[in-house]
Order: sequence, then C-alpha cells, then structure tokens
Amino acid sequence: MNVRQALFATALSTLCVAGLTPVHAADAAGKEKCFGISKAGQNDCASVTGSHSCAGQAKKDMDASEWKYVAKGTCEKAGGKLTVPK
Repeated sequence: MNVRQALFATALSTLCVAGLTPVHAADAAGKEKCFGISKAGQNDCASVTGSHSCAGQAKKDMDASEWKYVAKGTCEKAGGKLTVPK
C-alpha cells in the first residue's frame, strides 16, 4: 500500500466512524439505521461498541451493536431496533 492509498483509506474510515459517509444520502433516500438485524459481514458501518470501524466487519449475525440501513418503517417489522443498544 502506498502513501496515497493509506491516506485515502484513513480518510474513508474516519468518515465512516464519524457517521458522515452514507447518513445524509440514506436520509434523503428514505432509509433509517436498524440495529440487530445484520448478518456477519453485512453491516453498513462502524459498530457502536467500537469493536471495528467500518462496513462488512461484523463478526456474528444479529449483533445488537451492528446496524444496517433499511427502508423507513421496516426495521421493527424485521425484528430490529431503531435506537442504539445500551
């Protein structure tokens, strides 16, 4: 990995952790964060516990700290939660 790639990767992971990457686009597209429904490796961004920093890094299915975007109004029907777990 060269310096340019490293800087790009760092910038992307920082945005993902900050929650800036897909949030605005998802809101505009009628989506919402849904916790506890993603399968291993299919989460949309960082874990709320800080165990990893970006998409596709979930280790187990239906982990309450992992989330993915779903169409508004479908999260709870799928068995998920709209609030960050405690």
